[in-house]
Order: sequence, then C-alpha cells, then structure tokens
Amino acid sequence: MAIGPLDSVQALNRFVRSSPGTADFLGGDVGVDVTLPDRGRLWFFADTLRVGADERPDLVRNSALLFRPGCVRVLHGPDNSSLIPERSDGVGYWPMSAFWADRDGVGHLYVLTQRVHTVSDGPFGFAVLGPAIARFSVSPSGVSLEAVRELGADRRDPHRPAWGAAAALTRRWAYLYGTSTRPLTGIHGFALRVARMRVEDVEVQSRWRYWDGTTWNTDPESAAPLIPEVGGVSQTLSVFRSGGRWWAFSKRDEFLGTDLVLWSGSSPRGPFASPEVVGRLACNERRGELRYMPLAHPELLPRRGTVVISWSRNNQDLAAVCGDPRLYPPHFARLVLPD
Repeated sequence: MAIGPLDSVQALNRFVRSSPGTADFLGGDVGVDVTLPDRGRLWFFADTLRVGADERPDLVRNSALLFRPGCVRVLHGPDNSSLIPERSDGVGYWPMSAFWADRDGVGHLYVLTQRVHTVSDGPFGFAVLGPAIARFSVSPSGVSLEAVRELGADRRDPHRPAWGAAAALTRRWAYLYGTSTRPLTGIHGFALRVARMRVEDVEVQSRWRYWDGTTWNTDPESAAPLIPEVGGVSQTLSVFRSGGRWWAFSKRDEFLGTDLVLWSGSSPRGPFASPEVVGRLACNERRGELRYMPLAHPELLPRRGTVVISWSRNNQDLAAVCGDPRLYPPHFARLVLPD
C-alpha cells in the first residue's frame, strides 16, 4: 500500500486512524519495531486481526509490517497464517523485542517471543509457556524465517523469567531482559532481570551470563532483580540508551496500574534509580477499553532529549473488536526524557 511521509507523531497517528487496513491486516497489538540497514523498518505484532477464509474476522498469533519509503507491505506466512508459524499442537508465538545484528558479515534479524497457548475464550484466555527466539534473514526480495529456537520446556510458571521481554545492544554485547512474577498480595507487576551474551551466542543459552547483583554468573537461578515485582514493570517493556543514560520504560504494575514510568540507570544492568512517573495510562473500565504494553522506539523520528512511545489498545469484548477494528490500533506519543 502506498503511504505518505510518516515524518511526525501526528502523521503516525493520522495514518493509524485513517488506514482502512487490508484483508490480511486489520489491526494488532504489541508493535515491536526494528530498523533495517536499507532504510526499511519492520514492525512485529502479536495477535493480528485479519479477514479469515470464511470472510469473517479472525486472529493469527503474529504478523509484521515492512515499511519502506513511500509504502508498507504486510508480511505473513502461507495462506495468511502467522509469520512465525504455530506448532502442530496450536502453540503460537507473541513477539516481545527484536534487534538486527551482523554475524560474520551476514545480517540477521532476531525476534524474541513468548510461547502462548489458548486455554479459554476472552482477552485473558491464554497461557504463557516460555520464551523462544526466531531468526530471520532479510534480502531485497523479502524476509525469510530461518529458525525458531525454544528456550526451555513448556511450563506454565510465571516465576520463570521470560527472557527477551526487552533487548538492547552495545558494541560488545547483547542484553536480554527477563520478566517474572509471583502470586503476591495486592497490585503488583513483574520483576526485571538481565542476561548478556555475544550476539553470535544469542541462540546458545549455555553461553549466557546472568547478573547476580555483583558479577556475571553462569547460573540462571542467580539472576538478581534489577526492579522488584511490587511497583514493577509490565510483562513486555523497553530498555534503551539515550543521553548517556540507560532507561527502562514501562507501565508500572501491568494492566491494573495507571502510571507510565521511567527508571534511569548508568549501565544496562543498572542499578536503576527510583521510578519517575512521566504520564498516565489507565484502562477505561466503563467502555471495556484496555490500554497496555507501552513501548519506546528510540530510533523512530529521533529528537534530542525525547523518545517516541506507543501503547496497545484493545477491548474486553472480542466481538466488539472484530466488529470495529478501530478499537485495536496502537497510539503514538512523544515523551520528554527527564534531566
């Protein structure tokens, strides 16, 4: 589809509101972006609303939009299926973060995902079984899935970190952040931990090292919380570098929280300072509207001292979303980073 210049936050929101969508992409949530070397930009989405084979709205677990100057293209699997195909048992993959890296002069695109399985109807009728890494190659002819590597056996255990909930790169290392939670009393979010590895070792978990609060350790059980569950982050978030500082950006206390929050640190492993509230993002219970999973896009329309952010929107009534996909698009804003 041909598009005009998306050169401002206002233009992004105008495009989202005015775009009629296509049969294979009516809307989606999450919206993880990655910049490609050829001026292109990929946006990966989780549950994607499309027109199914019976001409009725349907959901697939993931898809992507490839933006190049002047146009956008929908990427999906065979027969409009998920770009990262579901397993034979129906388990699918939700993207959480993504990055582009060169390995031995060959570029690869890594998408960190979580494995999900449907257990009931409704917006919360899913179970998370663990993380996985999808590796893509990118060429002028398109994007090709090369491999999917699952990290650990299937297990419904929210205390086990979902590695890849955020990702960041430096010249020497790749950092993968994991989120986990426990059944604590009261409103709370997820704890944040971090592992690091060489880019070439991203798919070899035995070569990862985990920050234990003092040093990098080989034992994943030693990973220490950088941010605790109480007052913690959402399950998926952003960690990025700007202005000589590292920032963790999220909605505090996940769905039930109301605050957009930044944690500031001097390195990818922190320590992270006390959270600073930079906005509000409450769900609208009267309308059944969900506002969740804010993400930062530091490479999108960069401007000194600021960062473009987005958040997902949805509705507790899936039938309402299928009837009106305008309830399901992301919203963009520009956030001023604290001094």
